[in-house]
Amino acid sequence: MKKLSYETLREQNYNGYLLENAPERVLQFGEGNFLRAFVDYFIDIMNEKAGFNSKVVLCQPIAPGLADMINDQEGLYTLYLRGFENGQKVNDKRIISCVSRCLNPYEDFGALLACAKNPDLRFIACNTTEAGIAYDPSCQFTDTPANSYPGKLTQFMYERFKNFGSEKGKGFVILSCELIDNNGKELEKCVLQYADLWELGADFKEWIAKENIFCSTLVDRIVTGYPRAEAPAICEANGYVDNLIDTGEVFGFWVIEGPESLKTELPFEKAGLPVLITDNHKPYKQRKVRILNGAHTSMVLGAYLAGQDIVRNCMEDDVIQGFMNKTIYDEIIPTLTLPQDELEGFASSVTERFKNPFIDHALLAISLNSTSKWKARVLPSLKGYVEKFQKLPACITASFAFYIAFYRGIRLEEGGLVALRGTQEYTVKDDQAILEFYQAHKDDTTKELAHAVCSNTDFWGEDLSAIPDFEASVANYLQMIEEKGTYEVMKHCL
Repeated sequence: MKKLSYETLREQNYNGYLLENAPERVLQFGEGNFLRAFVDYFIDIMNEKAGFNSKVVLCQPIAPGLADMINDQEGLYTLYLRGFENGQKVNDKRIISCVSRCLNPYEDFGALLACAKNPDLRFIACNTTEAGIAYDPSCQFTDTPANSYPGKLTQFMYERFKNFGSEKGKGFVILSCELIDNNGKELEKCVLQYADLWELGADFKEWIAKENIFCSTLVDRIVTGYPRAEAPAICEANGYVDNLIDTGEVFGFWVIEGPESLKTELPFEKAGLPVLITDNHKPYKQRKVRILNGAHTSMVLGAYLAGQDIVRNCMEDDVIQGFMNKTIYDEIIPTLTLPQDELEGFASSVTERFKNPFIDHALLAISLNSTSKWKARVLPSLKGYVEKFQKLPACITASFAFYIAFYRGIRLEEGGLVALRGTQEYTVKDDQAILEFYQAHKDDTTKELAHAVCSNTDFWGEDLSAIPDFEASVANYLQMIEEKGTYEVMKHCL
Protein backbone atom coordinates (compact mmCIF):
# COMPACT_ATOMS: atom_id res chain seq x y z
CA MET A 1 0.00 0.00 0.00
CA LYS A 2 1.38 3.43 -0.96
CA LYS A 3 1.91 6.23 1.53
CA LEU A 4 -0.34 9.29 1.49
CA SER A 5 0.91 11.75 -1.14
CA TYR A 6 -0.44 13.96 -3.89
CA GLU A 7 0.55 11.29 -6.41
CA THR A 8 -1.31 8.56 -4.50
CA LEU A 9 -4.44 10.73 -4.33
CA ARG A 10 -4.29 11.51 -8.04
CA GLU A 11 -3.99 7.79 -8.79
CA GLN A 12 -7.11 7.22 -6.67
CA ASN A 13 -8.96 9.98 -8.57
CA TYR A 14 -9.52 11.74 -5.27
CA ASN A 15 -12.34 14.25 -5.70
CA GLY A 16 -11.92 16.21 -2.45
CA TYR A 17 -10.34 19.64 -2.08
CA LEU A 18 -6.55 19.83 -2.47
CA LEU A 19 -4.27 22.87 -2.55
CA GLU A 20 -0.91 22.05 -4.14
CA ASN A 21 0.61 25.44 -4.92
CA ALA A 22 0.14 28.59 -2.87
CA PRO A 23 2.41 31.08 -1.08
CA GLU A 24 3.54 30.32 2.46
CA ARG A 25 1.64 33.04 4.33
CA VAL A 26 1.50 31.28 7.72
CA LEU A 27 4.35 30.15 9.98
CA GLN A 28 3.29 27.80 12.75
CA PHE A 29 5.39 26.99 15.82
CA GLY A 30 4.08 23.57 16.77
CA GLU A 31 3.34 20.57 14.59
CA GLY A 32 1.42 18.42 17.05
CA ASN A 33 -2.05 16.95 16.99
CA PHE A 34 -3.89 19.96 18.40
CA LEU A 35 -2.73 22.60 15.94
CA ARG A 36 -3.17 20.25 12.99
CA ALA A 37 -6.78 19.49 14.04
CA PHE A 38 -7.61 23.10 14.89
CA VAL A 39 -5.67 25.96 13.26
CA ASP A 40 -4.63 24.03 10.15
CA TYR A 41 -8.15 22.66 9.72
CA PHE A 42 -9.60 26.19 9.81
CA ILE A 43 -6.99 27.42 7.31
CA ASP A 44 -7.73 24.48 5.03
CA ILE A 45 -11.44 25.34 5.06
CA MET A 46 -10.65 29.03 4.41
CA ASN A 47 -8.53 28.02 1.43
CA GLU A 48 -11.43 26.06 -0.03
CA LYS A 49 -14.38 28.30 0.80
CA ALA A 50 -12.96 31.82 1.07
CA GLY A 51 -10.02 31.86 -1.35
CA PHE A 52 -7.46 32.36 1.42
CA ASN A 53 -4.86 30.65 -0.82
CA SER A 54 -2.24 30.11 1.87
CA LYS A 55 0.19 27.40 2.78
CA VAL A 56 1.40 26.84 6.33
CA VAL A 57 5.05 26.11 7.04
CA LEU A 58 5.39 24.28 10.35
CA CYS A 59 8.29 24.54 12.78
CA GLN A 60 9.15 22.08 15.54
CA PRO A 61 9.30 24.02 18.82
CA ILE A 62 11.46 21.31 20.46
CA ALA A 63 14.17 19.04 19.09
CA PRO A 64 12.22 15.76 18.89
CA GLY A 65 9.25 16.13 16.55
CA LEU A 66 7.37 15.15 13.43
CA ALA A 67 9.25 17.09 10.74
CA ASP A 68 10.57 14.05 8.86
CA MET A 69 7.22 12.27 8.94
CA ILE A 70 5.33 15.40 7.78
CA ASN A 71 7.76 16.07 4.94
CA ASP A 72 7.66 12.41 3.89
CA GLN A 73 3.88 12.82 3.35
CA GLU A 74 4.26 16.19 1.57
CA GLY A 75 2.43 17.87 4.46
CA LEU A 76 -0.75 15.84 3.83
CA TYR A 77 -2.67 14.06 6.57
CA THR A 78 -6.18 12.74 7.21
CA LEU A 79 -8.27 14.40 9.90
CA TYR A 80 -11.38 12.83 11.45
CA LEU A 81 -13.75 15.06 13.44
CA ARG A 82 -16.19 12.92 15.40
CA GLY A 83 -18.99 13.31 17.89
CA PHE A 84 -22.56 14.59 18.20
CA GLU A 85 -23.80 17.66 16.37
CA ASN A 86 -27.45 18.79 16.43
CA GLY A 87 -28.41 15.44 17.90
CA GLN A 88 -26.77 13.48 15.08
CA LYS A 89 -23.70 11.24 15.25
CA VAL A 90 -20.94 12.74 13.08
CA ASN A 91 -17.73 11.18 11.71
CA ASP A 92 -16.29 13.61 9.14
CA LYS A 93 -13.12 12.83 7.20
CA ARG A 94 -10.98 15.46 5.46
CA ILE A 95 -7.54 15.38 3.89
CA ILE A 96 -5.72 18.52 5.04
CA SER A 97 -3.60 20.04 2.30
CA CYS A 98 -2.65 23.48 3.61
CA VAL A 99 0.70 22.39 5.10
CA SER A 100 3.68 22.89 2.79
CA ARG A 101 6.52 21.47 4.90
CA CYS A 102 7.91 21.22 8.42
CA LEU A 103 11.21 22.70 9.60
CA ASN A 104 13.48 21.40 12.34
CA PRO A 105 15.40 24.49 13.53
CA TYR A 106 17.67 22.29 15.65
CA GLU A 107 19.04 20.74 12.46
CA ASP A 108 18.74 23.75 10.12
CA PHE A 109 18.17 27.06 11.88
CA GLY A 110 18.98 28.89 8.66
CA ALA A 111 15.90 27.41 6.98
CA LEU A 112 13.71 28.98 9.65
CA LEU A 113 15.39 32.39 9.36
CA ALA A 114 15.02 32.20 5.56
CA CYS A 115 11.23 32.25 6.05
CA ALA A 116 11.58 35.74 7.54
CA LYS A 117 12.69 36.97 4.10
CA ASN A 118 9.45 35.76 2.47
CA PRO A 119 7.44 38.94 1.70
CA ASP A 120 4.17 36.95 1.61
CA LEU A 121 4.49 35.72 5.21
CA ARG A 122 1.94 37.50 7.38
CA PHE A 123 0.64 35.20 10.13
CA ILE A 124 2.33 33.29 12.94
CA ALA A 125 0.36 30.69 14.92
CA CYS A 126 1.72 28.86 17.94
CA ASN A 127 0.92 26.35 20.61
CA THR A 128 4.07 25.45 22.53
CA THR A 129 2.20 24.23 25.66
CA GLU A 130 1.50 26.28 28.78
CA ALA A 131 5.22 26.16 29.67
CA GLY A 132 6.20 27.44 26.22
CA ILE A 133 5.58 31.14 26.86
CA ALA A 134 8.34 31.78 29.36
CA TYR A 135 11.28 34.15 29.53
CA ASP A 136 14.59 32.32 29.98
CA PRO A 137 17.42 34.82 30.50
CA SER A 138 20.03 32.13 29.76
CA CYS A 139 19.02 32.25 26.07
CA GLN A 140 21.56 34.03 23.89
CA PHE A 141 20.89 35.84 20.61
CA THR A 142 23.68 33.77 19.03
CA ASP A 143 22.03 30.45 19.97
CA THR A 144 20.95 28.43 16.92
CA PRO A 145 18.17 28.39 17.97
CA ALA A 146 17.36 29.97 21.33
CA ASN A 147 16.01 27.37 23.73
CA SER A 148 12.77 29.15 24.62
CA TYR A 149 9.96 29.71 22.12
CA PRO A 150 9.78 33.49 22.76
CA GLY A 151 13.53 33.56 22.21
CA LYS A 152 13.17 31.83 18.83
CA LEU A 153 10.34 34.18 17.90
CA THR A 154 12.46 37.22 18.79
CA GLN A 155 15.32 35.91 16.64
CA PHE A 156 12.88 35.37 13.77
CA MET A 157 11.26 38.78 14.13
CA TYR A 158 14.63 40.50 14.23
CA GLU A 159 15.58 38.75 10.97
CA ARG A 160 12.34 40.09 9.49
CA PHE A 161 13.16 43.59 10.73
CA LYS A 162 16.67 43.43 9.25
CA ASN A 163 15.25 42.50 5.83
CA PHE A 164 12.26 44.83 5.63
CA GLY A 165 13.00 47.53 8.19
CA SER A 166 9.92 49.47 9.21
CA GLU A 167 8.14 48.85 5.88
CA LYS A 168 4.39 48.96 6.39
CA GLY A 169 2.57 45.62 6.24
CA LYS A 170 5.62 43.44 6.78
CA GLY A 171 4.97 42.81 10.46
CA PHE A 172 3.04 39.78 11.70
CA VAL A 173 -0.34 38.88 13.10
CA ILE A 174 0.61 36.47 15.90
CA LEU A 175 -2.08 34.04 17.06
CA SER A 176 -1.09 32.52 20.38
CA CYS A 177 -3.01 29.36 21.30
CA GLU A 178 -1.26 28.39 24.54
CA LEU A 179 -3.56 27.69 27.49
CA ILE A 180 -2.54 30.59 29.71
CA ASP A 181 -4.32 33.85 30.52
CA ASN A 182 -3.67 36.66 28.02
CA ASN A 183 -1.41 34.38 26.01
CA GLY A 184 -0.70 36.93 23.25
CA LYS A 185 0.17 39.74 25.63
CA GLU A 186 2.40 37.45 27.70
CA LEU A 187 4.21 36.38 24.54
CA GLU A 188 4.73 40.01 23.49
CA LYS A 189 6.08 40.80 26.95
CA CYS A 190 8.68 38.01 26.61
CA VAL A 191 9.73 39.16 23.13
CA LEU A 192 10.31 42.71 24.42
CA GLN A 193 12.35 41.32 27.31
CA TYR A 194 14.61 39.52 24.84
CA ALA A 195 14.91 42.66 22.74
CA ASP A 196 16.22 44.43 25.85
CA LEU A 197 18.42 41.52 27.00
CA TRP A 198 20.04 41.21 23.58
CA GLU A 199 20.24 44.98 23.05
CA LEU A 200 18.49 44.82 19.67
CA GLY A 201 17.74 48.52 19.67
CA ALA A 202 14.92 51.01 20.11
CA ASP A 203 13.98 50.90 16.40
CA PHE A 204 13.34 47.16 16.60
CA LYS A 205 11.19 47.57 19.71
CA GLU A 206 9.23 50.34 18.03
CA TRP A 207 8.67 48.08 14.99
CA ILE A 208 7.43 45.28 17.28
CA ALA A 209 4.87 47.63 18.80
CA LYS A 210 3.70 49.39 15.63
CA GLU A 211 3.82 46.72 12.92
CA ASN A 212 2.91 43.53 14.79
CA ILE A 213 -0.33 42.40 16.41
CA PHE A 214 -0.02 39.92 19.28
CA CYS A 215 -3.49 38.37 19.60
CA SER A 216 -4.63 36.65 22.75
CA THR A 217 -6.91 33.79 21.79
CA LEU A 218 -9.18 31.18 23.33
CA VAL A 219 -9.14 27.73 21.74
CA ASP A 220 -11.77 25.06 22.36
CA ARG A 221 -11.64 21.58 20.85
CA ILE A 222 -10.79 18.22 22.37
CA VAL A 223 -8.18 16.60 20.12
CA THR A 224 -7.61 12.89 20.64
CA GLY A 225 -4.73 12.58 18.18
CA TYR A 226 -3.42 9.51 16.41
CA PRO A 227 -5.94 6.63 16.76
CA ARG A 228 -3.39 3.89 17.35
CA ALA A 229 -5.85 1.01 17.73
CA GLU A 230 -7.92 2.06 14.70
CA ALA A 231 -5.10 3.19 12.40
CA PRO A 232 -4.48 -0.10 10.51
CA ALA A 233 -8.18 -0.46 9.64
CA ILE A 234 -8.44 3.23 8.66
CA CYS A 235 -5.44 2.97 6.35
CA GLU A 236 -6.83 -0.20 4.80
CA ALA A 237 -10.18 1.48 4.15
CA ASN A 238 -8.53 4.60 2.71
CA GLY A 239 -6.17 2.68 0.46
CA TYR A 240 -3.05 4.52 1.66
CA VAL A 241 -0.72 4.53 4.64
CA ASP A 242 -1.04 7.69 6.74
CA ASN A 243 1.27 7.91 9.76
CA LEU A 244 -0.16 11.30 10.71
CA ILE A 245 -3.88 10.51 11.08
CA ASP A 246 -5.39 12.97 13.53
CA THR A 247 -8.71 12.83 15.38
CA GLY A 248 -10.73 15.32 17.39
CA GLU A 249 -14.24 16.20 18.43
CA VAL A 250 -16.50 17.85 15.87
CA PHE A 251 -17.06 20.86 18.14
CA GLY A 252 -14.59 23.69 17.65
CA PHE A 253 -14.56 27.35 18.66
CA TRP A 254 -11.79 29.94 18.39
CA VAL A 255 -11.96 33.44 19.85
CA ILE A 256 -9.29 35.88 18.63
CA GLU A 257 -8.79 39.21 20.35
CA GLY A 258 -7.72 41.73 17.75
CA PRO A 259 -8.68 44.75 15.62
CA GLU A 260 -11.71 44.78 13.31
CA SER A 261 -9.35 44.77 10.30
CA LEU A 262 -8.48 41.13 11.00
CA LYS A 263 -11.94 40.11 9.79
CA THR A 264 -10.85 41.10 6.29
CA GLU A 265 -7.39 39.56 6.51
CA LEU A 266 -8.67 36.31 8.00
CA PRO A 267 -11.97 35.45 6.24
CA PHE A 268 -13.20 32.92 8.80
CA GLU A 269 -16.73 34.31 8.66
CA LYS A 270 -16.87 34.06 4.86
CA ALA A 271 -15.85 30.40 5.16
CA GLY A 272 -18.62 29.76 7.70
CA LEU A 273 -16.22 28.83 10.48
CA PRO A 274 -16.83 29.03 14.27
CA VAL A 275 -14.17 31.70 14.77
CA LEU A 276 -14.94 34.98 16.48
CA ILE A 277 -12.73 38.07 16.15
CA THR A 278 -13.49 40.47 19.00
CA ASP A 279 -11.92 43.29 20.98
CA ASN A 280 -12.27 41.27 24.22
CA HIS A 281 -11.87 37.51 24.47
CA LYS A 282 -12.24 37.35 28.27
CA PRO A 283 -16.06 36.88 28.51
CA TYR A 284 -15.74 33.86 26.20
CA LYS A 285 -12.92 32.41 28.24
CA GLN A 286 -15.04 32.91 31.36
CA ARG A 287 -17.94 31.14 29.62
CA LYS A 288 -15.76 28.14 28.75
CA VAL A 289 -14.10 27.87 32.14
CA ARG A 290 -17.32 28.31 34.12
CA ILE A 291 -19.69 26.20 31.97
CA LEU A 292 -17.59 23.51 30.25
CA ASN A 293 -14.80 23.07 32.78
CA GLY A 294 -17.05 23.98 35.70
CA ALA A 295 -19.57 21.32 34.68
CA HIS A 296 -16.81 18.73 34.60
CA THR A 297 -15.39 19.67 37.98
CA SER A 298 -18.73 20.02 39.77
CA MET A 299 -20.15 16.76 38.42
CA VAL A 300 -17.43 14.14 37.94
CA LEU A 301 -16.31 13.52 41.53
CA GLY A 302 -19.83 12.86 42.73
CA ALA A 303 -20.57 10.78 39.62
CA TYR A 304 -17.46 8.66 40.21
CA LEU A 305 -18.44 7.99 43.81
CA ALA A 306 -21.92 7.05 42.48
CA GLY A 307 -20.33 4.27 40.39
CA GLN A 308 -19.67 5.90 37.01
CA ASP A 309 -16.31 5.76 35.23
CA ILE A 310 -16.55 7.77 31.98
CA VAL A 311 -18.27 11.02 31.07
CA ARG A 312 -20.46 9.62 28.29
CA ASN A 313 -22.15 7.14 30.61
CA CYS A 314 -22.95 9.94 33.06
CA MET A 315 -24.96 11.59 30.29
CA GLU A 316 -27.07 8.44 29.97
CA ASP A 317 -28.17 8.71 33.61
CA ASP A 318 -31.11 11.08 34.09
CA VAL A 319 -30.17 11.99 37.66
CA ILE A 320 -26.51 12.80 36.95
CA GLN A 321 -27.29 14.67 33.74
CA GLY A 322 -30.14 16.46 35.52
CA PHE A 323 -27.77 17.51 38.31
CA MET A 324 -25.25 18.81 35.77
CA ASN A 325 -27.88 20.70 33.79
CA LYS A 326 -29.33 22.31 36.91
CA THR A 327 -25.83 23.36 37.95
CA ILE A 328 -25.21 24.96 34.54
CA TYR A 329 -28.57 26.54 33.73
CA ASP A 330 -29.77 27.54 37.22
CA GLU A 331 -26.54 28.30 39.06
CA ILE A 332 -23.69 29.10 36.62
CA ILE A 333 -25.35 30.89 33.68
CA PRO A 334 -27.09 33.50 35.90
CA THR A 335 -23.62 34.66 37.07
CA LEU A 336 -22.23 35.30 33.55
CA THR A 337 -22.36 38.45 31.43
CA LEU A 338 -22.80 37.26 27.83
CA PRO A 339 -26.31 37.23 26.29
CA GLN A 340 -28.57 34.46 27.60
CA ASP A 341 -29.06 32.81 24.20
CA GLU A 342 -25.29 32.60 23.63
CA LEU A 343 -24.75 31.06 27.06
CA GLU A 344 -27.56 28.53 26.65
CA GLY A 345 -26.38 27.63 23.14
CA PHE A 346 -22.90 26.94 24.48
CA ALA A 347 -24.35 24.93 27.37
CA SER A 348 -26.34 22.80 24.92
CA SER A 349 -23.16 22.06 22.97
CA VAL A 350 -21.46 20.97 26.20
CA THR A 351 -24.05 18.25 26.73
CA GLU A 352 -23.52 16.98 23.17
CA ARG A 353 -19.75 17.04 23.66
CA PHE A 354 -20.01 15.02 26.85
CA LYS A 355 -22.08 12.42 24.96
CA ASN A 356 -19.37 11.94 22.29
CA PRO A 357 -19.40 8.22 21.41
CA PHE A 358 -15.81 8.36 20.13
CA ILE A 359 -14.21 9.59 23.37
CA ASP A 360 -13.94 7.54 26.55
CA HIS A 361 -13.18 10.42 28.92
CA ALA A 362 -12.33 8.82 32.27
CA LEU A 363 -13.66 10.54 35.38
CA LEU A 364 -10.47 9.70 37.28
CA ALA A 365 -8.42 11.46 34.59
CA ILE A 366 -10.56 14.58 35.00
CA SER A 367 -10.21 14.36 38.81
CA LEU A 368 -6.49 15.20 38.67
CA ASN A 369 -5.69 18.34 40.74
CA SER A 370 -9.35 18.95 41.58
CA THR A 371 -8.52 21.40 44.36
CA SER A 372 -7.06 24.06 42.05
CA LYS A 373 -9.69 23.21 39.44
CA TRP A 374 -12.56 23.79 41.88
CA LYS A 375 -11.03 27.11 42.91
CA ALA A 376 -10.60 28.34 39.32
CA ARG A 377 -13.68 26.84 37.69
CA VAL A 378 -16.44 26.61 40.31
CA LEU A 379 -15.67 28.98 43.19
CA PRO A 380 -16.32 32.12 41.07
CA SER A 381 -19.81 30.80 40.24
CA LEU A 382 -20.50 30.08 43.92
CA LYS A 383 -19.50 33.61 44.92
CA GLY A 384 -21.33 35.20 41.99
CA TYR A 385 -24.54 33.30 42.80
CA VAL A 386 -24.42 34.22 46.50
CA GLU A 387 -23.78 37.87 45.64
CA LYS A 388 -26.66 37.98 43.14
CA PHE A 389 -29.30 35.95 45.01
CA GLN A 390 -28.21 36.18 48.66
CA LYS A 391 -28.50 32.41 49.08
CA LEU A 392 -26.44 29.29 48.41
CA PRO A 393 -26.60 27.42 45.08
CA ALA A 394 -27.63 23.89 46.07
CA CYS A 395 -25.82 21.94 43.35
CA ILE A 396 -22.55 23.88 43.57
CA THR A 397 -22.58 23.53 47.36
CA ALA A 398 -23.19 19.79 47.00
CA SER A 399 -20.34 19.57 44.48
CA PHE A 400 -17.98 20.96 47.12
CA ALA A 401 -19.10 18.17 49.45
CA PHE A 402 -18.49 15.66 46.61
CA TYR A 403 -14.97 17.05 46.28
CA ILE A 404 -14.28 16.57 49.99
CA ALA A 405 -15.79 13.08 50.02
CA PHE A 406 -13.69 12.09 46.99
CA TYR A 407 -10.52 13.27 48.77
CA ARG A 408 -11.34 11.46 52.01
CA GLY A 409 -8.59 8.86 51.82
CA ILE A 410 -7.46 5.94 53.93
CA ARG A 411 -3.67 6.04 53.40
CA LEU A 412 -1.03 8.12 51.67
CA GLU A 413 1.30 6.36 49.22
CA GLU A 414 4.02 7.52 46.84
CA GLY A 415 1.57 7.61 43.94
CA GLY A 416 -1.13 9.58 45.75
CA LEU A 417 -3.84 9.34 48.39
CA VAL A 418 -5.66 6.00 48.33
CA ALA A 419 -9.42 6.24 48.93
CA LEU A 420 -12.39 3.88 48.69
CA ARG A 421 -15.43 3.68 46.43
CA GLY A 422 -17.35 0.98 48.25
CA THR A 423 -14.71 -1.74 48.54
CA GLN A 424 -12.77 -0.59 45.45
CA GLU A 425 -9.61 1.46 45.93
CA TYR A 426 -8.80 4.49 43.77
CA THR A 427 -5.99 7.04 43.91
CA VAL A 428 -6.44 10.78 44.42
CA LYS A 429 -3.73 12.82 42.67
CA ASP A 430 -2.98 16.40 43.67
CA ASP A 431 -0.18 18.52 45.13
CA GLN A 432 1.62 16.72 47.96
CA ALA A 433 0.69 19.35 50.57
CA ILE A 434 -3.01 18.93 49.71
CA LEU A 435 -2.84 15.14 49.98
CA GLU A 436 -0.99 15.40 53.31
CA PHE A 437 -3.72 17.73 54.60
CA TYR A 438 -6.44 15.19 53.79
CA GLN A 439 -4.37 12.38 55.25
CA ALA A 440 -4.03 14.37 58.49
CA HIS A 441 -7.83 14.88 58.61
CA LYS A 442 -8.90 11.38 57.55
CA ASP A 443 -10.41 10.58 60.95
CA ASP A 444 -12.31 13.88 61.35
CA THR A 445 -16.05 13.96 61.81
CA THR A 446 -18.00 15.43 58.92
CA LYS A 447 -18.34 18.76 60.76
CA GLU A 448 -14.65 18.87 61.62
CA LEU A 449 -13.64 18.03 58.07
CA ALA A 450 -16.02 20.57 56.54
CA HIS A 451 -14.59 23.27 58.80
CA ALA A 452 -10.97 22.30 58.10
CA VAL A 453 -11.45 22.37 54.33
CA CYS A 454 -13.67 25.46 54.13
CA SER A 455 -11.32 27.51 56.31
CA ASN A 456 -8.12 26.44 54.54
CA THR A 457 -7.05 29.72 52.96
CA ASP A 458 -4.03 28.04 51.33
CA PHE A 459 -6.47 26.07 49.16
CA TRP A 460 -8.95 28.81 48.24
CA GLY A 461 -7.15 32.10 48.77
CA GLU A 462 -9.87 33.03 51.27
CA ASP A 463 -11.89 31.58 54.14
CA LEU A 464 -14.99 29.93 52.64
CA SER A 465 -16.49 29.45 56.08
CA ALA A 466 -17.15 33.21 55.97
CA ILE A 467 -19.81 32.61 53.29
CA PRO A 468 -23.12 32.52 55.24
CA ASP A 469 -24.32 28.93 55.91
CA PHE A 470 -21.79 27.42 53.47
CA GLU A 471 -19.78 25.39 55.97
CA ALA A 472 -22.91 24.04 57.70
CA SER A 473 -24.52 23.10 54.38
CA VAL A 474 -21.35 21.32 53.24
CA ALA A 475 -21.23 19.40 56.52
CA ASN A 476 -24.89 18.37 56.08
CA TYR A 477 -24.20 17.15 52.53
CA LEU A 478 -21.14 15.22 53.75
CA GLN A 479 -23.29 13.51 56.37
CA MET A 480 -25.90 12.65 53.73
CA ILE A 481 -23.15 11.25 51.46
CA GLU A 482 -21.91 9.00 54.29
CA GLU A 483 -25.42 7.73 54.97
CA LYS A 484 -26.93 7.53 51.47
CA GLY A 485 -24.21 8.22 48.87
CA THR A 486 -23.62 10.95 46.30
CA TYR A 487 -26.34 9.70 43.94
CA GLU A 488 -29.05 10.36 46.54
CA VAL A 489 -27.59 13.82 47.17
CA MET A 490 -27.90 14.57 43.46
CA LYS A 491 -31.52 13.45 43.58
CA HIS A 492 -32.09 15.65 46.62
CA CYS A 493 -30.73 18.68 44.74
CA LEU A 494 -33.19 18.09 41.90
